Amino acid sequence: MRRRVAHCLFVLFVAVATGYPSRRSAVDLDATPRTTIIYNELSDIPRFSGHALNYTTLLLEDEKGILYVGARGAIFSLNSSNIADGSQRKIQWEASPEKQKDCLQKGKNNKTECFNHVRLLQRLNSTHLYACGTYAFHPLCAAIDADKFTLPLHLEEGRERCPYDPARGYTGLIVDGGLYTATRYEFRSLPDIRRNLHQRPLKTEESPVHWLNDAEFVASVLVRESVGSPAGDDDKIYYFFMEQAGEEGASFGQTQVARVARVCKNDLGGKKILQRKWTSFLKARLACYIPYYEVLKGVYSLDGGSWPSTVFYATFTLSAQWRSMEASAVCQYNISELQRAFDGPYMEYQDTTRKWTRYDGDVPDPRPGSCITDRFRENGYNSSQDLPNNVLDFVKQRPLMFEEVKPVRGEPLLVKKNVLYTALVADRVPALDGQQYNVLFLGTGDGWLHKGVVVGSVVHIVEEMQVFRAPQPVETLVVSKAQRSIYVGAASGVLQLPLASCARYTTCYDCILARDPYCAWDGKGCREVAGAADRTRLTQDVQHGTDGCWNSSAQAPPTQRNRTALQGDDVLLTCNQRSNLARAAWLLNGTVELAEGQGPFRVGVDGLLVMNALPEHSGQYRCYGEESGLRSLMATYALTVLPEQPKESRAMAPSHSPQQATADGKFIYISVITVLGGLCLVLGVVLFYVACLQRRKGRYVLGDPRIVELQTVSANHPGKGQDDGCLQIIPGEAPTAASLARETPLAVPPPPPPPLPAEFTNGLSTLPSTLRKMNGARYVLLQQQEEPSASSLHNASFAQELSKILEKRKHTQLVEKLDESSV
Repeated sequence: MRRRVAHCLFVLFVAVATGYPSRRSAVDLDATPRTTIIYNELSDIPRFSGHALNYTTLLLEDEKGILYVGARGAIFSLNSSNIADGSQRKIQWEASPEKQKDCLQKGKNNKTECFNHVRLLQRLNSTHLYACGTYAFHPLCAAIDADKFTLPLHLEEGRERCPYDPARGYTGLIVDGGLYTATRYEFRSLPDIRRNLHQRPLKTEESPVHWLNDAEFVASVLVRESVGSPAGDDDKIYYFFMEQAGEEGASFGQTQVARVARVCKNDLGGKKILQRKWTSFLKARLACYIPYYEVLKGVYSLDGGSWPSTVFYATFTLSAQWRSMEASAVCQYNISELQRAFDGPYMEYQDTTRKWTRYDGDVPDPRPGSCITDRFRENGYNSSQDLPNNVLDFVKQRPLMFEEVKPVRGEPLLVKKNVLYTALVADRVPALDGQQYNVLFLGTGDGWLHKGVVVGSVVHIVEEMQVFRAPQPVETLVVSKAQRSIYVGAASGVLQLPLASCARYTTCYDCILARDPYCAWDGKGCREVAGAADRTRLTQDVQHGTDGCWNSSAQAPPTQRNRTALQGDDVLLTCNQRSNLARAAWLLNGTVELAEGQGPFRVGVDGLLVMNALPEHSGQYRCYGEESGLRSLMATYALTVLPEQPKESRAMAPSHSPQQATADGKFIYISVITVLGGLCLVLGVVLFYVACLQRRKGRYVLGDPRIVELQTVSANHPGKGQDDGCLQIIPGEAPTAASLARETPLAVPPPPPPPLPAEFTNGLSTLPSTLRKMNGARYVLLQQQEEPSASSLHNASFAQELSKILEKRKHTQLVEKLDESSV
């Protein structure tokens, strides 16, 4: 009952979310990836694994062609053009045995925790990198010479710069020489946002009200708001995290909310109040409107060349209260929406209710929590240390804003059921229509990567790729413009994928319908737009995916395949769709469109089943993939259904077909004796006598007591209950040697029955167990089920119905070769 209620709430969540009604249903938002690429199709992808674990901290220096990787106990320098070329350099940085022993004495896990997990890897200056690691719960940091790529002799204490726990949420940036980090730095400490490597170290305030309430940090982003600012504003660092909710009116059971906080880069702290503390710290709720149960997982920012165009993309999942189902959402936020929230009303903490409520009192001037601007300087406030005490005291008491940061259009861009998004990165791509499109790369918790393009208010998922064979979370994603690659970091290693694999689209329709802004059709093939010398011949339609293919060169016709079957047999014509969004449409003899339930035809996603085929069902069958109003020819069959053979002709035919395999036992044994022509006549008589004797007893001696039954596999076989000589192996216990000696002293076990022919005539092949792959899962087409009633057949799905029909008729699986068959 609880799961049913949870499912209903999820289906309706967009329409009822916090007073902001959605214009679309959850079903519309649950996008399906257009194409699915499994792991085996990515065999030529460069992968790197250097005898370490947890390759989760990536630093790309595109202009130098280097990808730095921080792992457990090691730092690597890889060639970003090909990370698997063997030219990597390595720094071994393991925790010392003494620190590992101390870690074990603290009760930590010696399989996962008591190691040096590199959590920070940033460029410090033109010559050095800066790295920090957990070092078996005793964090250390190091300034590394990038050219020598060796650890320095002196390592720095990292307790205020790096988390002690490798599982703790953490984010860190080096901005103009200052290290800005956020995490829980010590076991008993509160979460904190700090600035180090700076002449004015700062941290967040702990009392009288906690600025951070058990926060778990996800990401931090620098926005250069001082560049071209008419107000003389300061650069800002935005922090994204989860924390315990404390607002008045929070929904029942709501324990955590997503937040965004900001600080000013040039904040120097207060002079008397908030000494060595942030004076510009403010925070607001980040809403995505998955009602009340959203957990922030990843954040990435893009700008169109100037900071006012900055947008943030954030991924959310359902919280622990909803373990009965999985779902993820992606929301987009404009920088202007963040500014609106931070310029709005404040909230204050009520000691009596222990809740935050809206503050409606007077706000001092200059505005608390603001960066120093030209207006401040005109009034004599040249730094935060010049701010009045009442301003500093106000922001100390009221760091939480009343307004929420709302997503663009007030709803998610994307909702995906049965998927947990764990990492996010974005790229801005100019298309042939003159627009720029944001392409999102979303890593999942089971080792898949989704690539989607933002078109208007939705995300069209171009493809999904299984990037790791063993399911594992995708931890880190980095995009390289120079290499036109995306790097994926996870526990087992790092891999390098192209931003686009345009050659995978073999036809014009496939290329245009993909709506991939990286790809376009040039008349002969699908090409990368970025590498094209002449773009005037390229065709692309990212907005709709329908325009651009006008002539016959758009697709070469598929080769016609022949099928021959006997009257009364079932015939399966397969038609594999390259797109998960395509619908199969079948035409008979070029004019008659076949529909589900039309006579003997059953139309499925990947095939057409002709039941009880008759000679009038012979003809040409064409399968089309229909998508976005376009039809693409996928397969052509010429089906010939032969009339049923008379019994006399079947009896005279050589015993090489399944139908003839059911002729009476005497004929089969005579045939076997003929093949074994070397046996003497006396032995043949004895074998014939034993066979007849055992047939009358209803038993067949196999020497193996396992239950086996071989029945007819043809629809032409007469019904049960007729003594027509059909071969049957009936379960029974094997006689002992003594009993055989008593019954027939000279009896010899008869030869095993001849094997079934390898090929049937109805066109069915050995059906694959998976004919549709979607969203990182395998959907089984055929499965054994109870025999259905006749009334339920018309309501069953194609896959289930096909399975039931084949079970009912006792057909066995047929050969792999589909192209030709004969009677």
